[in-house]
Formats: sequence, structure tokens, C-alpha cells
Amino acid sequence: MLRQQIIDSLMAQQPENIADAAMAQWEKLATEIISIVGEAGFNSLYERSVLLAQSTFPWLPACPSPPQAGSLFAEFRMRLAEQTPAHAREANSLLLTTFTDILASLIGEQLTASILRSAWGTPASDKSGKELDNE
Repeated sequence: MLRQQIIDSLMAQQPENIADAAMAQWEKLATEIISIVGEAGFNSLYERSVLLAQSTFPWLPACPSPPQAGSLFAEFRMRLAEQTPAHAREANSLLLTTFTDILASLIGEQLTASILRSAWGTPASDKSGKELDNE
């Protein structure tokens, strides 16, 4: 699936400092999503994603309620920094996958993949149309 390929490609490009790279990714994604569904909509999607990912990574922080500006990712960044690079990369990948699974169920695969490409500057694959048709 194109969406997972985009995330896998992004994870493969991450430097050793996963926490900083992850924050940059999430901030870019948040900007794109907030422009569509608003901050409350993004926060709800993110909170649900964290709750689901906590079954695999119980150290993922619960979202502050209500979320405060600039603090949504602060504890996530701290927790990532405490992990080994491989473990942090795996957790961030799962959280991104979970988030985009929820998003795709709401707005569709094609629009979700378009948002990811817009947020992260990932070029569209020549195969993307075929992959979307096969899903």
C-alpha cells in the first residue's frame, strides 16, 4: 500500500536522533491535517492513535487533556529520546501507521497518501494508481 511505503521510506531516512526527526515529521503532518480538520480534529486522531499504539509500546505518553499548544508532542519526544534508536523508530513507525490507518478510514487512501506526500515532500510513485486500484 502506498501509504505504508511512504512511511517506510521516511523511517529509512531517519538519522540516529529519532526524537528530533520524529517531531519534525509529526509537526509537518499536523500542519497538513489541521488545515483540513482543525486542531481539535487532529488532536482527536493523534490521541486515538496513541491509545491504540500503547498496547505495543506502553511507554508512549497519554495525550494531555486538554492538549496545550506546543505540548502535544513534548512528552512523546522525551520518551522517544529515552529509547534505543531502533526501538524509537519502530514506535514512531507504528504510531504513524496507526494514525494514517484511522485517517484513511475517514477520508480514503488516495487523499491520505496525497496529504503524506504534501507533508513530507515524498514524490508520487509511478505505481501509485495501480496500488490504489488493488486495495
